[in-house]
Amino acid sequence: MVTLLVIMAFHVNAKSLRLASPNGRLAVNIQADEQLTYSIAFDEKTVMNPSRIDIDNAYQGKAKASATSHVKTTFATPFYRQSSVTAEYNEMTLSLGKGWKVAFRAFDDGIAYRFMCKGKVPATITDEVAEFRFPSECMSWLSFSTNDKKPEAMAFQNIYDVKPLKEAQEKLAFLPATIDNDGVKLTILESDLRNYPGMFVQRSDDGTGLKAWFARYPKSFDKYPWRQQRYVTSTEDYIARTDGKAFQTPWRIIAITEKDTDMPVNNLVYALAEPAKTDDTSWIKPGKVAWDWWNDWNLRGVDFKAGINFETYQYYIDFAAKNGIEYVVLDEGWYDSKAGDIMNPIEEIRLNDLIAHAKSKGVDIVLWTVFNVLDEHLEEAMEKYKAMGVKGFKIDFLDRDDQEAVEMAYRIAEAALKHQMILDYHGYYKPTGMSRTFPNILNYEGVFGMEEARWTEPKNDMPLYDVTFPFIRMMAGRVDFTPGAMRNGTIDNWRAIYTAPMSMGTRCHQLACYVVHDSPFTMLCDAPTNYEREQECVDLIASLPTVFSRTIIPQGEMGKYIVTARENDGNWYVAGQTNWDERSIQLVFDFLEPGITYRATIFCDGINANHNAEDYTYKTLSLTSSSTLEIIMAKGGGFVMKIEK
Repeated sequence: MVTLLVIMAFHVNAKSLRLASPNGRLAVNIQADEQLTYSIAFDEKTVMNPSRIDIDNAYQGKAKASATSHVKTTFATPFYRQSSVTAEYNEMTLSLGKGWKVAFRAFDDGIAYRFMCKGKVPATITDEVAEFRFPSECMSWLSFSTNDKKPEAMAFQNIYDVKPLKEAQEKLAFLPATIDNDGVKLTILESDLRNYPGMFVQRSDDGTGLKAWFARYPKSFDKYPWRQQRYVTSTEDYIARTDGKAFQTPWRIIAITEKDTDMPVNNLVYALAEPAKTDDTSWIKPGKVAWDWWNDWNLRGVDFKAGINFETYQYYIDFAAKNGIEYVVLDEGWYDSKAGDIMNPIEEIRLNDLIAHAKSKGVDIVLWTVFNVLDEHLEEAMEKYKAMGVKGFKIDFLDRDDQEAVEMAYRIAEAALKHQMILDYHGYYKPTGMSRTFPNILNYEGVFGMEEARWTEPKNDMPLYDVTFPFIRMMAGRVDFTPGAMRNGTIDNWRAIYTAPMSMGTRCHQLACYVVHDSPFTMLCDAPTNYEREQECVDLIASLPTVFSRTIIPQGEMGKYIVTARENDGNWYVAGQTNWDERSIQLVFDFLEPGITYRATIFCDGINANHNAEDYTYKTLSLTSSSTLEIIMAKGGGFVMKIEK
């Protein structure tokens, strides 16, 4: 890590303060009048109007600016979309009263602020004010809660509602949320969420902005009988409680992007998160996963009854071993979910024998569980399954982000780090930088992923979503989208079939997921016997890395299409996806090293893919940095390339 810190000290009461980014193009203007407000200017043009902030009425009409500093730091980023991140910003801290301060940071690609209290910290935080107001009629991309009765209790999975902000629904939307102000996009995110509830946003009453809302602190709980999943039945009248010691809110981030292609590679959430709690990541292994649940244990042509039993999982393990797939997940059913009996695997799976068989084949086992079920047996479960040879847990159904839920997520991450267990946080709120703090958390859901294809409706346009969320949701962090469907449907013939699901869009649209998505722990969602019928697809998926030294977005437009290029060990992996519009693109390879001839393998939509979404073709060709290539993507289509020296 290399850090440069320059402090310019002053101590002054001020009504108006300005903090510019290192390159001077972005600035936050702070106004301390009757209310504490801030606005954002980009190239001297206001892109966010004065917006009020406060916490528990800490601001008393005065703000004292105590210091400003310039920081530039570079740090390693294990299992991230690039090998390191450089964070450079200017910072200003203001004293507000009642022991509270607020720190602002101005980056070249966004503004962040957080509240801090180091004096007599109140026992509870009643509320926090955060407004985001805009100067013109802006477009909005909002993902609304799917629970109208208790909007804070849901899986953080929904498509984007794209409308002028003044026409947006007055429902709670979860982050990230994006606003387009005359071609400049502002994306609201948060980072370093600890001991505090996550932020929702809601359209302001006058339709000119968004305002924050936070889940209240839980008072009482009950459990759903089918999984023993805990849910909140009543709440307190405050949003957070403290231990009376130093306290800080998460970073509130407004990322600023001129070009859509800058959005998927914005690093502010990761850069603002708490640094890693360990320097030893040698035991953490990213990779791909043979997965059972999405394909409904749907093996065919075997001589045993497929299901949650030893023979089925032995088949998954053998498939993984044959194809160089690192993991097999045992999803729901390996223990009695209705009883929440995580400490006793069912006899039918013969877990000890399965683990021994997997070990002999060089495959690791990961176990699914419900968040609170694991939390209630945290130490004994970690100790038992670590001793048995299990490598980690896929944890599901948190489905909330109040302070108590956030603390549970941190508690489990701490225990897993201590026991050197990896984690996949499924059924989880949007990422807030925990993968920097706990590099053993390899993935997060909080995305409208492939599981939705089992039950959703055609109106929930997944190809459209697939070329939207990489620009918005992936700004927050990686995605457990669970791709790899081998049954694929066109816009005319796709149907939701729970026991034999198919994807919306083409086979190559699915294959492209393995490059387009930030996903160091990623599933092969379909049945091994479906993959084995088309071995070339398995060979491609298995050969694609899950961790990269560099990621760029050569071209794309949010809601229309995306092309992603990633580098690993001098080789490049390039993929693209489109919405339901057939699309021809010219791909330029100027990111390749000059003077080198590369061998490229390309999978692309077949000539009949608009009629049969499973139609694809593949070929090899030679490329250099001066090459160009026309690629035609079918409706809901895509492509993927391996470019090797």
